[in-house]
Amino acid sequence: MPETVLKNIFYDRDLSWLSFNERVLQEANRENVPLLERVKFLSIYSSNLDEFYRVRMPVLLALTKLSKKGKNNIHVEDDLLEGVNAAIRSHQQEYGQILKSAIIPHLRENKINFVYGHDIPEELNPIVNRYFLSQVLAFLQPVNLAEAKSSFFPNNNELYFLINLLQNGKEETIILNIPSNNLPRFYKTTIGEETFIVFLDDIIRSNLNILFKGAEITGCFSFKITRTAEIDLKDEYAGNLADQIEKQLQKRDFGLATRFLHQPGVPELTMKLLAKKLNLQNANVVEGGRYHNLKDFASFPVHIPKLSNPEWPKINYPEIIKGESLYEQILEKDMLINPPYQSYDSVLRFFNEAATDPQVEEIYITLYRVASDSKIVNALISAAKNGKKVFVLVELKARFDEANNIKWAKKMKEAGVDISYSVTALKVHAKIALVKRKIGLRHVYAGLFATGNFNETTANFYTDHILMTAHQGMLREMELLFIFLAKRVKPTDPDLIKFKYLLVAQFNLQQQFISLIHREILNAQKSEKASIIIKLNNLEEKVLIAKLYEASQAGVKIELIIRGICRLIPGVKGMSENIKVRRIVDRYLEHGRVFVFHNQGDEEIYLGSADWMNRNIYRRIEVCFPIFDDAIKKEIKSMIKLQLEDNVQAVLLNDKMINIPIVTKQEPIQSQYRIYQLLKQ
Repeated sequence: MPETVLKNIFYDRDLSWLSFNERVLQEANRENVPLLERVKFLSIYSSNLDEFYRVRMPVLLALTKLSKKGKNNIHVEDDLLEGVNAAIRSHQQEYGQILKSAIIPHLRENKINFVYGHDIPEELNPIVNRYFLSQVLAFLQPVNLAEAKSSFFPNNNELYFLINLLQNGKEETIILNIPSNNLPRFYKTTIGEETFIVFLDDIIRSNLNILFKGAEITGCFSFKITRTAEIDLKDEYAGNLADQIEKQLQKRDFGLATRFLHQPGVPELTMKLLAKKLNLQNANVVEGGRYHNLKDFASFPVHIPKLSNPEWPKINYPEIIKGESLYEQILEKDMLINPPYQSYDSVLRFFNEAATDPQVEEIYITLYRVASDSKIVNALISAAKNGKKVFVLVELKARFDEANNIKWAKKMKEAGVDISYSVTALKVHAKIALVKRKIGLRHVYAGLFATGNFNETTANFYTDHILMTAHQGMLREMELLFIFLAKRVKPTDPDLIKFKYLLVAQFNLQQQFISLIHREILNAQKSEKASIIIKLNNLEEKVLIAKLYEASQAGVKIELIIRGICRLIPGVKGMSENIKVRRIVDRYLEHGRVFVFHNQGDEEIYLGSADWMNRNIYRRIEVCFPIFDDAIKKEIKSMIKLQLEDNVQAVLLNDKMINIPIVTKQEPIQSQYRIYQLLKQ
């Protein structure tokens, strides 16, 4: 399909992402969701929006500027930025309404008085004043804005007050930190049977007279500044376009302020002074509420079982067989671990056994996001100290996890682990691990292929799939890939490694997926049944989307489960009428990538790390892997079938990327709960 046609048939990625965050907000407004879970969804929405302003907004602003200059045929619709801002404003209004009209009254019904938007009740003052003097005061650091040195630099997404006061007849403007990084954001106390929860912000507000003795406080307004994250543009955009965006960002101040969010009522002169002193002239100025950083609702200090989701105890799989190692079980048959439904213990056990098994000679693994207290890394350190060769490829550009990854890399290196860092031009997002055992005169391999990170913390709330296998052909290809990755160079020839089993981005992944789609097209053209089911976090890459459009036009039935960005427009006559797109938001974050091709009834199933985005397809190393075991195939198909039948937590996306609830008189099907029950069997 020619580019001139393509440019009109892709939905904008930013509006698509905001559509996903709106879906998160809808969960906070659903009465059938337990009350404290609704509070968590408010936290998730706020956290997502902060990331949008840090990561997407600076690029959108740069692209808009380049578009106006008419450079390099870059074109951004004139109303896109306003559309993004309008969507955010609408969501924020809905957020406030949910909190005030739904959440807070229901908390009160459960004898929880959440002090929100008004002064602290009189009976609480002696308690909170004591807390202020003994705990809070030590962390307060007022800065006179007029006298502020150039080194004063409000930190990204941290909370501050802007205070106007009269001191000895002189007007002053003070910036005061709200130390929520040092103290809990919420203070909880109980009087009789009533529990009161107060913002740290309001405790400080009510005691400003202690901090500024003798001064008349004429105004106090909360604010925060959201700054751009370090953006690896080469990971997002190709060549010259990345360079142009980079130049636009470099013209702005270090730590580009993309949003100045403030409480209403700040005087105009104060705003001008603040903008000048803090270099905020280019930031989006957004009038918000009294409180910011409501992602802190993640630590809301209420723990009442009846107001939370019922527990789903982890399923222990595989069974522990006395006297038999996990390795021996893997040799007998492939196994699929599905966290968080199933315990992550078997993954930890895989590395623990390898670290102490005298037959194990070598261990290889890629690490993208490492847990803050990683048991896997500790096992790798033990393996190295036990005399085994351990090779770890650490991704240093895992956004927001760079410091943690560096910390663990240093510890591993000190223990004798062979550490390799991915190069700037080649991000490694594959989730693979290989263990080589010497049995007699030969080496026997066992390994893990995963859809998500080797991270036992995120495994508690990300749905993923981990294949434990002794398929020697797949694992030898994995070994070849590790040998290549150790060289730390970009692939120059897609045929450098001949992959028979694995689909590896920058080698054969895109070509193979196109081939698999094309086979379904040919079957449909022969009037045979043809279908494709794909589950992704994000769908953006134009070549693969165009191939799906082509398949739809040929009569291939296509079912997509897309959590976040979806640039494919479904249900358009003559283009995509055979494509349905679903989105599922529930207690766990849907994270696994699954690909099912009908293949005349002999279905081919792949799992993997790769979303269909430009960065994953063209600028990263990703691995997708086939499923050969019939029992595992059946299990995956059963899980996907339940997700396609979900009429409780799923919505359909229409051609405007609006979340459409599924209205049906059929039996309610909540796929995550049904999958949990399925795996328990």
